[in-house]
Amino acid sequence: MEDRPTRKPPQPSPLGLIVLWQLFNEPMHVYRMQKLFEAEGKDRIVNVRSRASLYQTIERLQRLGLVEVSETIRQEGYPDRVVYAITDAGRDAARDWLRQMLSDTGGQYPEFIAALSLVFGLPPEEAREQLETRAERIAEQLADAERGIAAAPPALPRLFLLEEEYRKTMLQAELGWLHGVIEDLKAGRLTWSEEWLRQLFEAFLPTHNEDD
Repeated sequence: MEDRPTRKPPQPSPLGLIVLWQLFNEPMHVYRMQKLFEAEGKDRIVNVRSRASLYQTIERLQRLGLVEVSETIRQEGYPDRVVYAITDAGRDAARDWLRQMLSDTGGQYPEFIAALSLVFGLPPEEAREQLETRAERIAEQLADAERGIAAAPPALPRLFLLEEEYRKTMLQAELGWLHGVIEDLKAGRLTWSEEWLRQLFEAFLPTHNEDD
């Protein structure tokens, strides 16, 4: 008898993990889920503002057998609301994803790092202007994180502030780094030109041989 192919475990996703963990508490419909996410500040770490993204994620979790429909609430004059519940497989997957995402450092491809790898596609002055805009936005986010931590009830255990502590630390680090790069661009210590880039590419990039 032929061996059946082993089914690959479902790939984790940040929004999927947040959804599964919310359903650990109780079954709920998407509207309530979205409001709870926003109240808990989860909209700062995953895209929960888009109802469409939430529905797409839940549909994927359903296909994987991690979430199921618990009931449909019908109210006259209002659209039906589907209440979703986590399955036993979903509970196992949520814990597996949590372990993996806490320890794993691979497979993360932020847009900003991709843009930095091609920053020479803009003139130095324009690149500096864009980084200054980013620095202003990062400073605003940092101030928001600091306000959130300061406004937390004194009796709230630190366990529930870890994500904001991390967010604050990462924002502080990025802001300091941005200020250093911006200053180097202003002073001309970091610069480039089309001619210099062309010479650099010719010197360091491998040549293409049509016969290879």
